[in-house]
Amino acid sequence: MQTTTTDYLCVIEHLPAGATLRLAGVSWDEYEEALSELGDRAGLRVSYDEGRLLIMSPTAEHEEYKDSIYSLVRLLAVETNAALETRGSTTYRRRRKAKGVEPDASFYVQNAARMIGKRRIDLEVDPPPDVVVEIDVSSESLAKFPIYAALGVPEIWLYDGQQARMHELAEETYRETPHSLAFPMLTSAALTDFLDQSKTSGQSAALATFRQRLSAR
Repeated sequence: MQTTTTDYLCVIEHLPAGATLRLAGVSWDEYEEALSELGDRAGLRVSYDEGRLLIMSPTAEHEEYKDSIYSLVRLLAVETNAALETRGSTTYRRRRKAKGVEPDASFYVQNAARMIGKRRIDLEVDPPPDVVVEIDVSSESLAKFPIYAALGVPEIWLYDGQQARMHELAEETYRETPHSLAFPMLTSAALTDFLDQSKTSGQSAALATFRQRLSAR
């Protein structure tokens, strides 16, 4: 690692919201040491890709959109009687792939039953999350796509503050799709509309409108 643990921890203490710290030449052991040292500090997101370490500090706007999406997903699960297990910004990593990542949100739908009661996730034996969410208001999340592909994540929802896009894994890369694999009734356009309304009318009103639309289907 080009920077000592003490050095980058000092930098992180002053890392402004929305900023990203990038380090190169980081070994796997140093990556795991960084995860241990950082813990859940200030909601930081850490990703690792074959020696490249990124540490991002999310903004309040970033967290608002993430929470809105979680509310929507929980509502969808209840209204459609679908199984759902949320896992937040869990660290997903595989040493053999030399890749690790912490999404803004993650959840299991197709594999929810397998994850009930699971407190620690080991991707050598457990499935990756069925869906991960990346809020791209202040950072470039596309750089994480190869990590998710290597870990076998089937679906990514990406929101840039204006538009939501859904991506499905096809062999070793992602392609955009108009609707969710986990929740086929949810389109990227509907997710965009929901987030737009949550900004202007509030999260509760946006959820109420979405529930009405579901009931009318």
